Amino acid sequence: MTPEDEELRDLRERIDAIDRELRTLLNKRAACAEEVATLKSRMDADTPVYYRPEREAEILARLREENEGPLPDAHIERLFREIISCCLSLEQPLTIACLGPTGTYTEAAAVKQFGHFVKMRTLSSVADVFREVESGAAHYGVVAVENSTDGMVKHTLDCFTTSSLSICGEVELPIHHALLLRRGGDPDAIVEICSHEQSLAQCRHWLDVHYPTQSRRPVASNAEAARIAAEADGVAAIAGETAADRYGLDSVHQNIEDQPGNKTRFFVIGDQQVERTGRDRTSIIVSTRNEPGALYKILAPFKRHDISLSRIESRPSQTSSWDYVFFIDFEGHRDDDPVGDVLAELNEVATGVKNLGSYPQAWMGD
Repeated sequence: MTPEDEELRDLRERIDAIDRELRTLLNKRAACAEEVATLKSRMDADTPVYYRPEREAEILARLREENEGPLPDAHIERLFREIISCCLSLEQPLTIACLGPTGTYTEAAAVKQFGHFVKMRTLSSVADVFREVESGAAHYGVVAVENSTDGMVKHTLDCFTTSSLSICGEVELPIHHALLLRRGGDPDAIVEICSHEQSLAQCRHWLDVHYPTQSRRPVASNAEAARIAAEADGVAAIAGETAADRYGLDSVHQNIEDQPGNKTRFFVIGDQQVERTGRDRTSIIVSTRNEPGALYKILAPFKRHDISLSRIESRPSQTSSWDYVFFIDFEGHRDDDPVGDVLAELNEVATGVKNLGSYPQAWMGD
């Protein structure tokens, strides 16, 4: 045996010993999770809350801050999300509702937030995701709310106007589109391209250059587009590589999005109020009379209390023609004194203020 062979053997023995130690530590962590579940059930026998987004956010932030490498922070977060997901499944197996069919970006965002140790329930529309959580058939839902290229997802905003659910967390996901075709299909024989309407919009310029004459058909989701393309000749889909794998498609062009930094933001929705972490965001809906200066009256309290807005979007009111409601995201938590002051002032000048929830801000380390 050469000196190099001996050194390699020693390294492998060290890895084996570390693996055994890791296994022991993981089982100890899982045992602690089971004890937590028992304690929570004693503290609140009727409706114990096992999934705590603020607690998870604090754990992951601490792990990133204390990470000494060589694993990058993003890999550490991904590994520990799976560990947390596995341990949480011992406390309470979670069911997560998201837009289907399987292979959508929303499903990918749900996996990023909750890990692989949950049951995914894929549904045909955003409204169905809200209903599934409202009925108690799913513990939480994941819905797309905003894309960095194409703006707000109006269906999601409209659902919030009537839903009693709260926002419990947010997820940001890099979005890379590919043009997918039935296995062995001819890219020059494409006559129709289908995808979700937002994905078509995010690839508009690329399509104008490469497939200017082909018809474009919006469908309920990217994964649905992939399913259609898998069953028809001459039909291509815009979706992610995951959908290509799921439906056995060829990826004939990759990264076709018009903006390289394309990202989509998703909300985690549920019947739960989330505690403060120190790095939070709050979302509200504000309705006001259709009169001069109405928007100024809404925005002025944020200026007075030095609170930064991250988004403001108007949508037609669901109750009155030509009236609008404003969706506003801003930094801070409902329990922060300045936020409480702003909400109190808004109630004095607006016809209605609906607090959609305060939740940990997404960490974009990927």
